[in-house]
Amino acid sequence: MFESLGERLQNAMDKIKGYGKLTEENISEVTREIRLALLEADVNYKVVKEFIAKVKEKALGEEVAKSLKPGEVFVKIVKDELVELLGGDAKPLNLEGNPAILMLVGLQGSGKTTTNAKLANLLRKKYKKKPLLVACDVYRPAAIDQLKQLGKELNIEVYSEGKQNPVDIAKHAITYAKENHYDYVLIDTAGRLHIDEQLMEELENITKEVHPMETILVIDSMTGQDAISVITGFHERLSLTGAILTKLDGDTKGGAALSIRHLTNVPIKFIGTSEKLDGLEPFYPDRMANRILGMGDLLSMIEKAESVMDEKEAENLAKKMQKGKFDLEDFLKQFKQIKKLGPLENLIKMIPGARKMGLQNVKIDPKEIAHIEAIILSMTPYERRHPEVLKASRKIRIAKGSGRSVEEVNRLLKQFEQMKLMMKKMQNGNFKMPF
Repeated sequence: MFESLGERLQNAMDKIKGYGKLTEENISEVTREIRLALLEADVNYKVVKEFIAKVKEKALGEEVAKSLKPGEVFVKIVKDELVELLGGDAKPLNLEGNPAILMLVGLQGSGKTTTNAKLANLLRKKYKKKPLLVACDVYRPAAIDQLKQLGKELNIEVYSEGKQNPVDIAKHAITYAKENHYDYVLIDTAGRLHIDEQLMEELENITKEVHPMETILVIDSMTGQDAISVITGFHERLSLTGAILTKLDGDTKGGAALSIRHLTNVPIKFIGTSEKLDGLEPFYPDRMANRILGMGDLLSMIEKAESVMDEKEAENLAKKMQKGKFDLEDFLKQFKQIKKLGPLENLIKMIPGARKMGLQNVKIDPKEIAHIEAIILSMTPYERRHPEVLKASRKIRIAKGSGRSVEEVNRLLKQFEQMKLMMKKMQNGNFKMPF
């Protein structure tokens, strides 16, 4: 989502790092580029004006003038202001209450029903507690069926009374959740194509009846500048506690995300990163600022890995690597775990310095990944554990069995050996990161 903005900001940062001394003239030149990048990314012009004014004021201060590396201090100023713009500290969910009640609201087409299911899935994984989904969108055709289908896929119960009064459904769902010891209740409410009085009255009545700890607006990040008026409209009537931005994996300009908190004071709590049911992440302003400025996001990368990978399996693989006994059988297991992390190019972009290493435009064809898996699965368990026995005749058989060429089999074996060598260097402490 922020690729174009990130690239332009990073180019501006690179330029300022090249100056031995910062002057009012070169600061103005770089902030002009930053201003244009933000405006083109659809950031609200008032927000851009304030942001640039703050950066300029701090950049012309004494701290920068006295610094031995003024360019680096300037980059830190831009990053700190970007973090502040995005909301400063992360705002976690309020999950107090027995059960904790969360009501998701939003316009039609924002991805609210799917986001409800994603949030229930995330809460269950993170806290190992029981969520209940509640179907209160009784107007949109198939909304109830959609929520039930999502609940079935995730093995999470959905409370529904069909097309009854949504206020009564919400009230009865809370009673049901208490009786059946559910920890979280997530209410999927109705949406409209635009804000209207009937919708707002219904949402206000549900709020008065069940008193949710969190009232979260789900908003499509492709909404652009209209996002501000949508949030303001809901916030004035419902006192929103947070927002979830969906479709951040799209090619939208992203300006809404950079304007929301500053203009509405509603914190962004989660972001939708893919269409999959695990494609929801907590929103951390500092990590997002790092991503935009090309500084990487290793913490999110590690957390994602921890959420999908088997800890015991990972420990066993690490021990084998340390002993130099890592084989193709282990490589296959690791490969299957990595596939759970989603598109690999998204992970690569989280590596600090990815742009400088030319990795930001890397495209990994899922078919290539399937080919590697097919080659390894065409080997016998003995061959996978002892790749050194793979001579010409065996390679021909493996190539035929996997539907690939002998050249591809050789390429895979060569890559495997290179990876083993790199792991050995890392264990010996001789490996240096290229940034």
